Amino acid sequence: MKIERRFTRRGQNPYEGITFVKRSSEIRNPDGSTVFKLENIDVPEAWSQLAIDILAQKYFRKAGVPQRDQNGQPVIGPDGKPVLGGERDARQVFERMAGCWTHWGKSYGYFKTPEDAESFHDEMCYMLAHQMAAPNSPQWFNTGLHYAYGLSGPAQGHFYVDPTTREVVKATNAFEHPQPHACFIQSIEDDLVNENGIMDLWVREARLFKYGSGTGTNFSKLRGDGEGLSGGGRSSGLMSFLKIGDRAAGAIKSGGTTRRAAKMVCLDLDHPDIEEFIDWKVIEEQKVAAMVTGSKICAQRLNAVLKACHTVDGEGVLRLDLDQKTNPVLREALTLARRDMVPEAYIQRMFSYAQQGFTHFVFHEYDTNWDGKAYQTVSGQNSNNSVRIPNEFFAALEADGDWQLKRRTNGKVCKTIKARELWDRIAWAAWICADPGTQYDTTINEWHTCPEDGRINASNPCSEYMFLDDTACNLASLNLTKFYTADGQFELENFRHAVRLWTIALEISVLMASFPSRAIAEKSYQFRTLGLGYANLGTVLMRQGIPYDSPKAMAICGAITAIMTGEAYGTSAEMAAELSPFPGYAKNREHMLRVIRNHRRAAYQVPHVEYEGLTIPPMGIRPEHCPPDMLLAARRAWDHALELGTAYGYRNAQVTVIAPTGTIGLVMDCDTTGIEPDFALVKFKKLAGGGYFKIINQSLPIALAGLGYTDQQVQDVVRYCVGAQTLKGAPFINHDTLRQKGFDDAALGRLESSLGQAFEIQFVFNKFTLGEAFCVEKLGLTGAQLNETNFNMLKELGFTQEEIAAANDFCCGTMTVEGAPHLKAEHLAVFDCANRCGRIGQRSIAVEAHIRMMAAAQPFISGAISKTINMPADATVEDVKAAYLLAWKSMVKAVALYRDGSKLSQPLSASTDSGKAVEPATSVMEMAEKVTERVLVRYLAKRRPLPSRRSGYTQKAIVGGHKLYLRTGEYEDGTVGEIFLDMHKEGAAFRSLMNCFAIAISLGLQHGVPLEEFVEAFVFTRFEPNGPVKLNDRIKMSTSIIDYIFRELAVTYLDRYDLAQVNEEDLRMDSMKKDNMDPECFEEEADLDALAKSSVITEHLPIRKNGGKGNGHGNGHSVARQVEIMRETLTLTEVQSAKEARVKGYEGDPCPECKQFTMVRNGTCLKCVTCGATSGCS
Repeated sequence: MKIERRFTRRGQNPYEGITFVKRSSEIRNPDGSTVFKLENIDVPEAWSQLAIDILAQKYFRKAGVPQRDQNGQPVIGPDGKPVLGGERDARQVFERMAGCWTHWGKSYGYFKTPEDAESFHDEMCYMLAHQMAAPNSPQWFNTGLHYAYGLSGPAQGHFYVDPTTREVVKATNAFEHPQPHACFIQSIEDDLVNENGIMDLWVREARLFKYGSGTGTNFSKLRGDGEGLSGGGRSSGLMSFLKIGDRAAGAIKSGGTTRRAAKMVCLDLDHPDIEEFIDWKVIEEQKVAAMVTGSKICAQRLNAVLKACHTVDGEGVLRLDLDQKTNPVLREALTLARRDMVPEAYIQRMFSYAQQGFTHFVFHEYDTNWDGKAYQTVSGQNSNNSVRIPNEFFAALEADGDWQLKRRTNGKVCKTIKARELWDRIAWAAWICADPGTQYDTTINEWHTCPEDGRINASNPCSEYMFLDDTACNLASLNLTKFYTADGQFELENFRHAVRLWTIALEISVLMASFPSRAIAEKSYQFRTLGLGYANLGTVLMRQGIPYDSPKAMAICGAITAIMTGEAYGTSAEMAAELSPFPGYAKNREHMLRVIRNHRRAAYQVPHVEYEGLTIPPMGIRPEHCPPDMLLAARRAWDHALELGTAYGYRNAQVTVIAPTGTIGLVMDCDTTGIEPDFALVKFKKLAGGGYFKIINQSLPIALAGLGYTDQQVQDVVRYCVGAQTLKGAPFINHDTLRQKGFDDAALGRLESSLGQAFEIQFVFNKFTLGEAFCVEKLGLTGAQLNETNFNMLKELGFTQEEIAAANDFCCGTMTVEGAPHLKAEHLAVFDCANRCGRIGQRSIAVEAHIRMMAAAQPFISGAISKTINMPADATVEDVKAAYLLAWKSMVKAVALYRDGSKLSQPLSASTDSGKAVEPATSVMEMAEKVTERVLVRYLAKRRPLPSRRSGYTQKAIVGGHKLYLRTGEYEDGTVGEIFLDMHKEGAAFRSLMNCFAIAISLGLQHGVPLEEFVEAFVFTRFEPNGPVKLNDRIKMSTSIIDYIFRELAVTYLDRYDLAQVNEEDLRMDSMKKDNMDPECFEEEADLDALAKSSVITEHLPIRKNGGKGNGHGNGHSVARQVEIMRETLTLTEVQSAKEARVKGYEGDPCPECKQFTMVRNGTCLKCVTCGATSGCS
């Protein structure tokens, strides 16, 4: 094939004009300490810090790469061998991918001349470096490692088709034939243990999850509950096996990281177990709710009963009293426990427990954290569930008719239900828990290019890849903003050129790929499906001043999609002319040409009667709303594709999908993913040196300028959104009014330096910003006030809530354009986002608009579109029904809905959360509370004082990389009476927490709590930081800071030498050693992901935690108060973080990898914009 140059020149470096600079990438712990840092890497200057982090932390090869010096010469070690290390230059990654594609293309006749191959290589490098396009993550991980660096490794059971012999061959080298595919669809047979049966599928799924890929399967072949078995007996039903697969997927976890395995479960609507399948997640979430509520009630009521069993007599002695007649407190506790339905057997156990001398009963409490024990206990949490709905069902629904469920063994009807009842059930379940999604089976198969080889039964987890079972798809996406000029002109020829080259690159990827099973290797070779797509559509529309919900936006979307797919099929036909069509083309020729003709008809918007074999006509491109040049290009593309395809056939059965573009969207610096609109008008951009700063969505000023607003008007709107980030000139709360309250220039300076990152101004008015001495001496506040977790300094200084709100809007902004100065009402729709923006925003894109946009693109996509329809919390079940029905009528192939708040694990948005939020405390705080209760029960009338001059020791240690000083104070008899903990280089909140913890322990020791009790409670607590212990000659490993402290105390004061060593495997929560021996799994990347689980920067949500240092004096009640302060600080901060995230446009869920509240909807999945983690397979 001939390859022209549009971006590069022959004989010139493809990076000509790009400035490469030295940058660093790092991951930090929440306290600011560094976990991972890669310095002095070479990257394009225009790339953002987030894109650099994704490249360095996820895509750079970390080992086995020959190192070069500043002159580009190989570095030779003392042994005469090349020095190996990791990739350190973005060009190394670009070159190994583009070079590998070029190498395979040259070897198998894809290029007409060597010059064409060179042009292809240079153009691909240019596009990668300019963030114009990107392949899916497996390409970044795997492609070119053997070609560029000669890496080799033992085979992992993969297969590939030899291009010369066309025979399926088992791979002998894990690197020579990489696995570039992200999306898989697998089949299943109604057989328990044989090949391709039920248990075999779990093995095949495990192999895919192991490499971070996603898979989908239609389980409709499996017998329903009660159907007969060949050997006699009855089947346990589909659901019993789905629960096994779900448990297996949850245990494996995709790619060895904390991310759940990406898995899709599809079921036909006539399956005998369809009702149970629809209700599956609903019931499982009800179990979670029951566990959470029941565990808290049981813990509270049982401990109340146990505590009431003991009374204190007049002499202050604790006595056992189990007689309800003489112990009214016990009688009331029993009444409340039985009223709340606490099991009687547990109540009786408390009597026995009390008789044994215990005063506290440990009953584990569960929470609604998605990664918590409650969700891990129930099933159905590791897959996206979808029902396959044929048109026959909608006919029955419209006629209010019946729907028949059919046995799998003989096809006979086993149950008849009303179609309306089943439809209500689907909508109710989706309203409750966001599952199941819907896949419109008839529509999907009417657009099937290869029906002679079977029906399309399922999709990948994100629902964009839909094709035959046992096939795979590798994805790539184009960044649409890179094909628009500064004045908003679409560069058609550049876009067509990019589509052509990336279609060739994806086709070559099929040629060089290996697959996890023989069947997938064979079918992927036969049909050669590709997944080219795009990202940043929402950004392009906003920058042009076009509302997402408008006929013009949908016409532009349709035109861009039509050009992309038409050009891709045209390129596929060119390759077929040179290399032959895909092997399955011959017997599917008429079907495929029919589909191509229907695509073309949609571009011309022909009357509905002209479409071939379609029940529901597509939405064509409306000429009156489409730019003429784009409309002409779209029609010409399909004319060309049909003409060439009729003559030569096609090299690929499918060429395009609209994928979520999760991690690769971040590496391209995309503001929006896939076909999605933007999610917020104010963003938080990562700084090169760490931290974040608040910045306006860059589409907004561009759009305002294009709409005719002056520079000053644009500045006023931007300031309204992001705030002035200063209190100078603010209403009510400004430098003048603060000086009247006692603030000096130094204090005002400290405030101003913190306001740039503040979400609300009250978060910087605290003792950590101003200094405790200033707050007490100058402002007249007390230490007790400053330590209150919900203390509002501004309110205490005399400002009203209205005054605080006005100053906050001036300084921190509203994060919305609603109410902005100068902005015309007719332009508000341009800036509508997927969610309501800011605290006062009321506008968001309507559900129907999301579906109409999908309908505009779907007629021009080979596969489907991964997109979640966001619905507000007040949406009804009827709204869900209407949305699902509209999607079917609009010829959308599949849709998933997400109603705000439909997951137990998601916190409510600030506007709907009434009352005080209560979150579970951490396990350490639970332990502290238990010990404190013992302190209160066994409280001595007089505290045993320590001598004024006392002995003790100081032990320095480094636990998991964190420096710690443990100091003790002893009584005259050598027993320990107090401890001090110093981690002075850690964050203020963490340091204060440790101080409070030490005070609580010290007071407990001085009031009679034996050290043994503390050791029993706290040894083996497991959280980060943990790991190797340095500078201690007896303790070498610890599961947490707290675990180390009490091991040290136990060894020193109790001679507990059995606690002087911890096995390394005890550090793992699952106590299982991760197997990263597989080369394509890439141990370095997996380890890096493991590091990120508890890292990545917290400045995204800059909350200044209250809390303070105690002086070590007080009574037993002060101990309980200190513990309560610690618990409230943690729980309220977590709730506040979630609420802030919701207002900022995020989903409110913490990222399972980096724990930041920066998750956004990404197609049908979630994506973290801090670390790039996704809950899907992109």
